[in-house]
Amino acid sequence: MTATLSRLAAALLAASLLATAHAADPLTLDRIVAVVNKTVITEYELNTRVRSVTANLQRQKIALPAEDVLRRQVLDRLVNEKVLSDYAADTGIRVDERQLDQTMERIAGQNQLNLSQFKAALEKEGTSYPAFREQIRQDMQIQRLREREVDNRIYVTDAEIDQYLAANPDQAKAELEYRLSHILVAIPEGSGQDVVNTKGQRAAEAARQLAAGKPFAEVAAAFSDAGDALSGGELGWRSAGRLPPLFLEALNKLEAGGVTQVLRSPAGFHLVKLQEKRQRDGKEIIKQTHTRHILVKVNELTSDTDAKNRIQELRERIVNGAAFEEQAKLHSEDGSAQKGGDLDWISPGDTVPEFEQAMNALQPGELSQAVRSPFGWHLIQVMERRDQDVTQDKRRTRVRMELRERKSDEQYEDWSRQQRDQAFVEIRLDDK
Repeated sequence: MTATLSRLAAALLAASLLATAHAADPLTLDRIVAVVNKTVITEYELNTRVRSVTANLQRQKIALPAEDVLRRQVLDRLVNEKVLSDYAADTGIRVDERQLDQTMERIAGQNQLNLSQFKAALEKEGTSYPAFREQIRQDMQIQRLREREVDNRIYVTDAEIDQYLAANPDQAKAELEYRLSHILVAIPEGSGQDVVNTKGQRAAEAARQLAAGKPFAEVAAAFSDAGDALSGGELGWRSAGRLPPLFLEALNKLEAGGVTQVLRSPAGFHLVKLQEKRQRDGKEIIKQTHTRHILVKVNELTSDTDAKNRIQELRERIVNGAAFEEQAKLHSEDGSAQKGGDLDWISPGDTVPEFEQAMNALQPGELSQAVRSPFGWHLIQVMERRDQDVTQDKRRTRVRMELRERKSDEQYEDWSRQQRDQAFVEIRLDDK
């Protein structure tokens, strides 16, 4: 969650710091431009977000779409946010003041400012700190909603990983990463053929404008229904495993700078631009250590001093000829005791830092002094070391993560679209 929240906060901050506050007619600011379930969106909220988005697009040197198109795009984003934040609040998701304060301090720190300096920077640029803080609260609320309703219900099976690996036997191709931009013309759930046809024509018009030489970011800002539309449709780097097969098949036919034909998925119509691609280094060799140990735990019955003394006594016995494995079976309080303390092959990061540091300092066959860790006192012996190729193991782990992210993106897009379709939304943007 922290990484996702940081991305949300950084994007919002980039836009907000560049936003300029303009005075407006108070009577205009009070006008309602949309009703979402039991809440409303005012023209003041819309104008504030439009200024923020405009500044962000200008910062990225993206040409602005027509004003009416931009306002409708921004209003659509506000409606989606309101639908989700209201649903989150109605179903018990809260962000308490302490958590919000900690997040604000973290965002300030990411910008190398303390909280007071951060507030001053926002105010100087014409951005209200309380409004910014509430936007962050809403982002956190929506992120928690996503985790509860989508992310926590996603599971990737071993069979799915096997299927992906079988379909991508070319290791080099599987290690490709793509930097992409994306346009989505969404089709509401349950739409009739007339709506599908209209949306298809809209996607075709976007494709025609791209073919005529219009910048992709400009077309995305005007046509895309995706959440990244108002940042030019930029998706960033995506690994092959995270991309839908529909995208991957089309992208593998493109050179950098190319744009796919209009692609059709259950979510709608897509246009994808390949900005660039790169090859990851797929080979991964790590140093593994075959280790055994004896553990005496510290608890309410055994003090820290007593545990250390017992380990030191066991060390003396082993140095004087007692078999390590026998002493481990008799005295170790770890699950490895029945195996003579054998922990098998250990990779970096498998154990707590105190244990790993002591283990790494030993030569094969060497016996450690008493070693303290959060679990108690250890006696460690390194048996042997090896360089192990873990490429396939790591690849399976990475594929699992990538497939999970892809499922999460797809299911969240579907789920959030369903929430929007089920909500009561009345747009009054053109009301006078």
